[in-house]
Amino acid sequence: MHEVDGWTLLVILGMTAISVVTRSFFFISERDWRLPDWAQRGLQYAPIAALTAVIAPDLVLTDGVFGDLLRDARTWGGLAAAGFYFWRRHWSFALVGAIGVGLAVYLPLRVLLGW
Repeated sequence: MHEVDGWTLLVILGMTAISVVTRSFFFISERDWRLPDWAQRGLQYAPIAALTAVIAPDLVLTDGVFGDLLRDARTWGGLAAAGFYFWRRHWSFALVGAIGVGLAVYLPLRVLLGW
């Protein structure tokens, strides 16, 4: 088993302190905080950006290399989900609907055609 030296403990404690201070900074302050309008607009795109960052590599890579994208069920499911999201992006359930539409396209192609 690996030994833990003093520097490792110091780094762990320092990172813990930094995390606690930065995450609780808004609770420590006595006055109300208001984000600028540009930041509020940017945060509206955070969920779809995070979902894209997680899913996009899986859509285009198979075992670390580009596969045959036209005969891949993930490609068509992803395109259907993106199309639905951009068509209905102002709905409150657009992201959930996009996931549902993507799965509705993906599953038949995967199960019935074996893509």
